[in-house]
Formats: sequence, structure tokens, C-alpha cells
Amino acid sequence: MKVTIDHDECIGDGICENICPEVFELRDDGLAYVIAFEESPEIMAKIEEAIDECPTSAISMDEEEEEAEEG
Repeated sequence: MKVTIDHDECIGDGICENICPEVFELRDDGLAYVIAFEESPEIMAKIEEAIDECPTSAISMDEEEEEAEEG
């Protein structure tokens, strides 16, 4: 899984950091950033809450695609 923030949409209100400071950080430029990621049930629930609460829907979580190996 991969968590991303669309900085074109982020308004820097800090809701994500308030909900899940283990993953999100509001920086001096006024935007939120993903600082860490852990797939524990507790953290995943907080990430999902942050996604739901983001007023601009700037946060997304997707499965990372692994490159297929031929062999």
C-alpha cells in the first residue's frame, strides 16, 4: 500500500496530522506530507479516517504495483 497527498489539492488544514501524526506532517510550506507508513490495523484505520475527513480529498491510498519479473 502507498499513501499519497496531492499537493495541488492540499489546503494545509492539518486534519490529517491531527488524526494520524504517525503518518502525516504539516510543514512550513503549509502542505501535509507523508512521513512514514505502517500497515498495522490501528494505523490503517487512522489513515482511512484522515482520507475521509480531508476536506479536499487530497489524500489517497493505493496498492503499490510491483514490476513483473519474467523468468
